[in-house]
Amino acid sequence: METIGSSNIFSVDSVDRATPARTGTLRLPHGSLPTPVFMPVGTAGTVKAIRHDELSHLGFRLILGNTYHLYLRPGTEVIDAFGGLHRFSGWPHNILTDSGGYQVFSLAPFRKIEEEGVYFRSHVDGSSHTLTPEKVVGIQRILDSDIQMALDVCTAPGISMNDAKLAADRTYRWAARAKSVWLSIDTAYRGVLFGIVQGNFYRDLRRKSVEEIVSLELPGIAIGGLSVGESYDVFLEFLSYTAALLPAAVPRYLMGIGSPRYILDAVANGIDMFDCVFPTRIARNGTVFTRSGRLALKREEYTRDTGPIDPACGCAACRTYSRAYLRHLFKAGEMLGPMLATNHNLFFLQNFMEEIREAIRRGEFAAFRAEFLENYPAKEG
Repeated sequence: METIGSSNIFSVDSVDRATPARTGTLRLPHGSLPTPVFMPVGTAGTVKAIRHDELSHLGFRLILGNTYHLYLRPGTEVIDAFGGLHRFSGWPHNILTDSGGYQVFSLAPFRKIEEEGVYFRSHVDGSSHTLTPEKVVGIQRILDSDIQMALDVCTAPGISMNDAKLAADRTYRWAARAKSVWLSIDTAYRGVLFGIVQGNFYRDLRRKSVEEIVSLELPGIAIGGLSVGESYDVFLEFLSYTAALLPAAVPRYLMGIGSPRYILDAVANGIDMFDCVFPTRIARNGTVFTRSGRLALKREEYTRDTGPIDPACGCAACRTYSRAYLRHLFKAGEMLGPMLATNHNLFFLQNFMEEIREAIRRGEFAAFRAEFLENYPAKEG
């Protein structure tokens, strides 16, 4: 296929007629995959409640691990002995590892951020640790990450412009330091480094952050600091504003979104990659996706419901089990319930992404989005 624009790892293959939505091909050390792509989150080297072979069977070729959590447990020495996270976890496809910046952000009482790096106490055993941009690159080299993220400073809504500027400026300096170390890694390592745009909810800072991260000429760029507690309208405003500033030739990654409405918003703004714990987390609590909104399986109304979660779905849960049985599994505390619900939600999203890609290829994404949202409750994201 003739490509519209490309970098060393990414090609834009088609663009929607009415929106910036686009399809592409992402070429990584453990295989190529189509975009837009949703990435399930496997924080500690596993996507909760589903086996890796099931993920592969569903069609996923890129999942996430987390540098912060894997560094603390089981530790880099253990994973290094296996030659990386792929062999340690039995996942043969691509892995993106987050830098741990968000986890450090969420552990505010236990950390201190300085120019050199982040000083924090482990949530596991209270031990003291330091993460620097250089150390984070080294950890991700040991993990053999196909995509590694530069350490960044994530900020919460409502901080002052000055504080947001200090965080964004430091994020850029840390990304430059990370790049220097990444470029010096032995040639046996083929993973790529992405930078992260920050700037909080200030347009000028977002623009400046984009310009600085783009100047580093990294293989990909992520939008950070969104979906961190702001309102939907603010999220949409800053998603649209920031995405429009990003270069077309590199993959664009929006961190931390995974509900159907937010995915459609991301794709409509030309985003290629996104991740979130949301689909698997709600599954473990008994909530599943359908085309007409989320369904809470624990509700009393499903006690004698003989139908599947979704009659049109071909996942293992819908092919075999009734809503009544699934409700029973959750009420009885049986682990099969979360496993089946997780399989269903990821099956739903994988098929959803293929429908999105096909709509873009036809130039009909805007119509597909409108039709889907017509039947999907606004409050469910």
